[in-house]
Amino acid sequence: MKNRKPFRLLAMTLALSVLVPTGAMAADSGQESLAYADTRKTASEKAAILTGQLGATSVQYALIDQGKIVVSGQSGINDKDGKKPLTASTMYGIGSTSKMFTSAAVMKLADEGKVDLDAPVARYVPDFTMQDERYKQITPRMLLNHSAGLPGSSLANAFLLEDNDTYAHDTLLEQLAGQKLKADPGAYSVYCNDCFSLAEILVETVGGTDFTSYIHRNFTEPLGMSNTKTPLDRPNLSAMAGLYLPPLPNRLPNETVNAIGTGGIYSTAEDLVRFSQIFTGQTEGILSEKSADAMAQAEYKKGLWPEDADTSVNYGLGWDSVDLFPFGEYGIQALTKGGDTILYHASLIVLPEKNMAAAVLSSGGSSSVNQLLATAILLDALKEKGEIDEIKPDKSYGKPVDGDMPKEVQAYAGIYGSTNQLMRVDISEEGEMSISLPQVPEYPAEKYAYSADGSFMNADGSVKINLVEEENGRVYLWTRQYVSLPGLGQLALSTYSAEKIQPNAVSEEALAAWKERDGKRYYYINEKYSSVSYLLTSFLQIQLPEEAPGYVLDKKITGPDTALSDLRIPVTGSRDSSEFRFERRDGIEYLHLGGSLYVSEEALKPIYSGKSSSATIPASGYAKWYTIPDRAAGKTMKVTPPSEGSYAVYDENGAYVDFGIVSPDHTTVLPKNGTIVFAGEAGSKFEITLN
Repeated sequence: MKNRKPFRLLAMTLALSVLVPTGAMAADSGQESLAYADTRKTASEKAAILTGQLGATSVQYALIDQGKIVVSGQSGINDKDGKKPLTASTMYGIGSTSKMFTSAAVMKLADEGKVDLDAPVARYVPDFTMQDERYKQITPRMLLNHSAGLPGSSLANAFLLEDNDTYAHDTLLEQLAGQKLKADPGAYSVYCNDCFSLAEILVETVGGTDFTSYIHRNFTEPLGMSNTKTPLDRPNLSAMAGLYLPPLPNRLPNETVNAIGTGGIYSTAEDLVRFSQIFTGQTEGILSEKSADAMAQAEYKKGLWPEDADTSVNYGLGWDSVDLFPFGEYGIQALTKGGDTILYHASLIVLPEKNMAAAVLSSGGSSSVNQLLATAILLDALKEKGEIDEIKPDKSYGKPVDGDMPKEVQAYAGIYGSTNQLMRVDISEEGEMSISLPQVPEYPAEKYAYSADGSFMNADGSVKINLVEEENGRVYLWTRQYVSLPGLGQLALSTYSAEKIQPNAVSEEALAAWKERDGKRYYYINEKYSSVSYLLTSFLQIQLPEEAPGYVLDKKITGPDTALSDLRIPVTGSRDSSEFRFERRDGIEYLHLGGSLYVSEEALKPIYSGKSSSATIPASGYAKWYTIPDRAAGKTMKVTPPSEGSYAVYDENGAYVDFGIVSPDHTTVLPKNGTIVFAGEAGSKFEITLN
């Protein structure tokens, strides 16, 4: 499960902050012949980079070797007052690394003969249905390798603050029943959260118990994972890692991800490496060797995929990668699964043939950076043990080699799309490729030179792009990239990053309806008052790009009130491609998108600028949004919220200013041209004063 935000095609954005590192180590007496001193030093120093430079509030790490935890430590802070130290038992949300528990649970049922990986999911979940007869072809295997063809993520009300509401789980089948597939089942693998939420329901249906109980009975209890919990366990909140979100000064309530099977498990680095033993043959009676091996196979090759190249993403069953770079450089197979919620981040790397694994968890930061730390810990341990001679230097594609570009290559120029993004690809006669983002014109274009091998390369040799026409008749940007972070290591990526979009003829009626929406803002109204969404941007804005008539960013306009992505990009380029669907009620326009409901800006009324007023949540339970008029801007708002409600304030750009759940005194200076939202149970009332 990943936290999504606008991004450049070939850039990694890393937040910066400065925190004070601390360290600790635990070694097992069973490894007396090897002190792991160099590995402990590497882990401590590099973890301090994550907390000191790369945006992590705290980091926790562990290394297991031959069934023994030999390195364990922490860096950063748990609370800014310094009253609560980090320990090996401090729990973190592991985000999508939870998918490995779901995958292992399905494979456990397969071991028991209760699930056939290649039989229809509908056989095991009779209530599963969709508005697309192809759903009957979806198998458990397709859920675990992301190839089921589901639109993406039905995660409304899934990310909450200290609230284990089961809405996301309980409504999943209802959400899927109203959806169509975006591709034939098995056609290609594209990251899919709903696949694992559906697999969670499969485990419950076949396993005869709730998912939380199933994973405890079959994994956490036999493996001694006492610090692995789900929201339904009501875990001890004082045992959780402290969460902070700049510029907020106060510690946030704990983040609760209620899509448990796709991203809601809490754990520790030590518990995760204990869990890894089911994939390295260190346990008996939990998961068969046959199933562990099956999970590590190259499932990604069964559908559309670029040629093999260095990368961090090539799916197995559950795994993000079954051949993680740079371990292949040493002749070692590495399996990995990362996870990002909005506030927590995780990485688990397993070396099955070496019976080793490393886990890195963090509050703040990113799973990609955690993966670099886990990689560094494993490589250093392998070197210290004498199993590799040296840590290999960073790789590059070198400089472009002069060559004449065939004229037909220019025909591939045009507008390309990926999820919620368009990019313009220009190719000159002289062999220069220029990639720009029409919706972000202030970003400078990226430049690439034609090379004799038929690719385009950037000046420092870190990025290589080919234009590929696949058997499905579609044209893709095949991007290979090395990203080096000083002091940490190197990531590699090989993916179809975008697809060339085709002309889309739209009726005059449909085009007119969409032109009326161009530039309008829509505000979500069905997120619970405890939702972490209120700490993010306040609105979704409709954009009709001039460069792509008939499109709403990457989505084709299919009617006056509908638009749907037609992209077929594996990995992440066409993930979460839910349909835009508009409707009008009582003269007000609403937008349905992936389980979320939005209301048009035209429905917003100005907040009363007098001294005292109130706001009451309607019987529908929908949140109430207000604009901030000039006469109210600059005043201090004091809110008395109901017990089951909260509010948030945003500036004119939709950036968060204040959120009642994390505001100690419920007072806010109102920004000019900003907005305010009140959310709570139907009928709940907010008392408001302005001074």
